[in-house]
Amino acid sequence: MPAVPAPRPWPRVIAMVDMNAFFAAIEQQDDPHLAGRPVAVTNGLTGTCVITCSYEARAFGVHTGMHLNAARRLCPALIRRPARPQRYAEISMRIMETLESISPDVEIFSVDEAFLEVTRCQRLWGPPAVIARLIKQRVRDCSGLTSSVGVSGDKSTAKYAAKLHKPDGLTVIPPWEARQRLADVPVMELCGVNRGIAGFLARRGAFTCGQVARLPVSVLADRFGNPGRRIWHMCRGSDPEPVQANVRAPRSLGHGKVVPPATKDRETLYMYLIHMAEKVAARLRQNALRAQRYFIGLKCAEGWIGDKFRVEQPTNDSRPVIRLCRRVVTEYWHGEGIFQVNVAALDPRSERGQIDLFGSEDGRAARLNRAVDLINRRFGELTLSPANLLDRSTMPNVIAPAWKPYGHRQSIPEQGADRKRPLICKVYKLDE
Repeated sequence: MPAVPAPRPWPRVIAMVDMNAFFAAIEQQDDPHLAGRPVAVTNGLTGTCVITCSYEARAFGVHTGMHLNAARRLCPALIRRPARPQRYAEISMRIMETLESISPDVEIFSVDEAFLEVTRCQRLWGPPAVIARLIKQRVRDCSGLTSSVGVSGDKSTAKYAAKLHKPDGLTVIPPWEARQRLADVPVMELCGVNRGIAGFLARRGAFTCGQVARLPVSVLADRFGNPGRRIWHMCRGSDPEPVQANVRAPRSLGHGKVVPPATKDRETLYMYLIHMAEKVAARLRQNALRAQRYFIGLKCAEGWIGDKFRVEQPTNDSRPVIRLCRRVVTEYWHGEGIFQVNVAALDPRSERGQIDLFGSEDGRAARLNRAVDLINRRFGELTLSPANLLDRSTMPNVIAPAWKPYGHRQSIPEQGADRKRPLICKVYKLDE
């Protein structure tokens, strides 16, 4: 019999790894009593919103974003678990490091998702389907968790494929089949297509990827520019976006937190803002960054209250930012019920830039911040903090969609190596 020829390598191979109910799966793995039971993860014991839930809970109709009481009405046996972001970040970092053993070109898309460019790996590992099975096996070996993997010739189609057969799925869409496979898929199912873009397309009679693909590319390009061109290519199964292995320089850096619904107490709001200001300043210092423009905001039912402010000199010290926070609660807020607070550095830049000839560098503040940062890195976040934060929220940090395991996107601080030891503080006067 003649030998069967080896399959020809694809011209481009992108794999997307999507963990299955990631946070809930970690809770079930760490506590064997939760295996096979409906679990909902909330932001601490006081959180009322379901961050994610196990597939056993999803079978009852429970979903992310649902209020806990509503979830329990659908599933009375639902087990609540408070989020443990440090643990989730730890497992995520382990998975991402393992993926780099398959390909050096890994884009960490979120805490539980990653793209791999494996085009050049076909000679080493084999055809795309073989690489997908290898990815799933190595993720399971390093974490004990299952994943769903999608493989295609572009990022957008690979991400769509990864969600087709969850949990524990594997879907391969060859690039020459992508346009046909996407033809009847609603355009809103593609990553990055929001209601505004979908509404714009719907007014032109395009609801599915196939209908969008038949429009002239200029229809989207004239309205949305390069993002519009990319969406047009996405709908044709030819997304040109490369895998971004490096974390891009920060355009902004911020922290926000949900407050008790309709909060109207001035000092409570001020405390929450101070908390966010301290977190932003510490994160700027951790990444050797400073900023001169800041957004301070309070979210009410009608939208955001606050403004963008400019401090005298670029800084990573919390004190000038806290003064802006006080200004917002005294001048901008007029008793509206507040649901969320936010503090963001809008123009982070390297602190090693040119020194302002007429600026006044506060050496004492810099030395104090260095000492505080060292203590907090060792014993845990905000072990040393302003007295205003003694009654701060006990809700844990939230892993943002842009989280990365390193660099300025690493927004989940470690608990501290010595956090279990009793901490005895002495106050020293810094030398001038």
